[in-house]
Amino acid sequence: MVEYPAIELILGGQKSGKSRLAESRAHAWLAASPQRRAVCLATGLAGDDEMRRRIERHRQDRAVRVPGLVTREEPRALADALQQVSRPDTLVVVDCLTTWLTQALMPPPGLTPVADIAHERQQLCDTLARLPGPVVLVGNEIGWGVIPMGAEVRRFVDELGLLNQAVAQIAHRVTLAVAGCSMTVKGVG
Repeated sequence: MVEYPAIELILGGQKSGKSRLAESRAHAWLAASPQRRAVCLATGLAGDDEMRRRIERHRQDRAVRVPGLVTREEPRALADALQQVSRPDTLVVVDCLTTWLTQALMPPPGLTPVADIAHERQQLCDTLARLPGPVVLVGNEIGWGVIPMGAEVRRFVDELGLLNQAVAQIAHRVTLAVAGCSMTVKGVG
């Protein structure tokens, strides 16, 4: 039987295979018992037509790859959503922390940025630590490139690094996805 850590963080670059890896965790979880459920908390928010198409494509692809995975759109209130859907028989996939942070710091027009991102980060980690069921979180590792020129983007890169570190600290397993391959960074593979 496959072991499921209470919290797994899967990091990688864009198109590294991290979402598919998380989906494979959900597929295996569902296949292990008909009493199990899996929920994907999708954090993308369509601020333009391209993003709207991207979100719809992800929704359709997930439905094909993981029948039975229920998707719930949750771009902002992630800690609350986790508390609502987590149960011992339910694996929750969060896809992804990077878009959640984007919505918090640089939301589309009409939405207010989160005033205290450190508080939101701590609230998310506190919630994750006490959930009754397993969680797989997906996020981007973007700190390996050049230092961005703009202050807003530098802040975003810094905040994403802090978020990844905070979640990795409490995660039981951290996995790095590169070119469709995975490597366990922390915990048992």
